[in-house]
Amino acid sequence: MDVDLPRWRDRDLDSVEEIAEMVRRFYADVVQDPLLGPMFDDVAQVDWSEHLPKLTAFWSRILLSVPGYEGNPLRAHSLVHAQAAFTDAHFQRWLDLFIDTVDVGWHGPRAEHAKVFAQRVAEVHARALSRPAGLRLVAG
Repeated sequence: MDVDLPRWRDRDLDSVEEIAEMVRRFYADVVQDPLLGPMFDDVAQVDWSEHLPKLTAFWSRILLSVPGYEGNPLRAHSLVHAQAAFTDAHFQRWLDLFIDTVDVGWHGPRAEHAKVFAQRVAEVHARALSRPAGLRLVAG
């Protein structure tokens, strides 16, 4: 018996518009998260009208090689870390939410690449900011 997959399963992160939608969905969950939300809203005091386009540009560069992103994510997170320390739990939760968001909305090679790259982002930030070498975060 053939079962039609939901329409979203036909979508990949293959356009700036799809990436922008993923970024919006993901950070809507992040700000509601009891662990991550306060880091973004209370500590970093993120201006989402500026930050979401920057995040869309970042992921568009990673997934589509679209020029336009300028920034240093590790430096930006270091400034927040100086105010309120990130822990491994922050980076693991960020990664879990990211993977959940992508899995619910997108499927394909770019969606898979986004998840792999997100794990690297979380690892690099965790290693640099919150823990000794040797510990690893796990996807899923």
